[in-house]
Amino acid sequence: MHPELLSMSLFMLVTSCSPGPNNIVASYSAFNFGIMKTIPHMCGVIFGFTTLVALINFGLINIFKTFPMIQEILKYGGSFFLIYLAYKIAFSNSNSSNTSVNPVKFIETFFFQFLNPKAVIVAIIIVSTYVDSGENFINHSIWVLAAAFIFACFSIFFWSLVGKFLRKFATNEKFIKRFNYVMSFLLLTCIATFYL
Repeated sequence: MHPELLSMSLFMLVTSCSPGPNNIVASYSAFNFGIMKTIPHMCGVIFGFTTLVALINFGLINIFKTFPMIQEILKYGGSFFLIYLAYKIAFSNSNSSNTSVNPVKFIETFFFQFLNPKAVIVAIIIVSTYVDSGENFINHSIWVLAAAFIFACFSIFFWSLVGKFLRKFATNEKFIKRFNYVMSFLLLTCIATFYL
């Protein structure tokens, strides 16, 4: 067992469940398209984030330490993508009879994790804090990857349920449009927090 399992779990709970790009888009998607059509986004977040943590754990962390400029490039690239996504959400079709496929796809969400500043920062912190580079490396790595997977599942499912729950109050097009505007604004707010 990991000697700091409680500390690591609390860290992952707070960072994964706090509002961020993945969670906001999950709520938007579940609100507008339902839980079933949000599953590709949910799987993209879960497997994308876990893969990100694995790659950082098994070598990328050394690259980030050697070339900190890479983190800056990812931060700006992720910010531009989030601005585009916020625009798409704000001006999406709010027609309640809209049966179109969810525009957020698995592959996009999976690869977005590598541009998502919050995900990259969390992955670097959890690996550098909770993985011993010595004889416990493999054991600690397994625990960290398990925590990343479990808390990614929990948080993305929770925020999807929040979006689905709020849909019950969407009695007219004006409410739906306002909800989409709020989600778009929250995404833009996430960008601002990356630079504070």
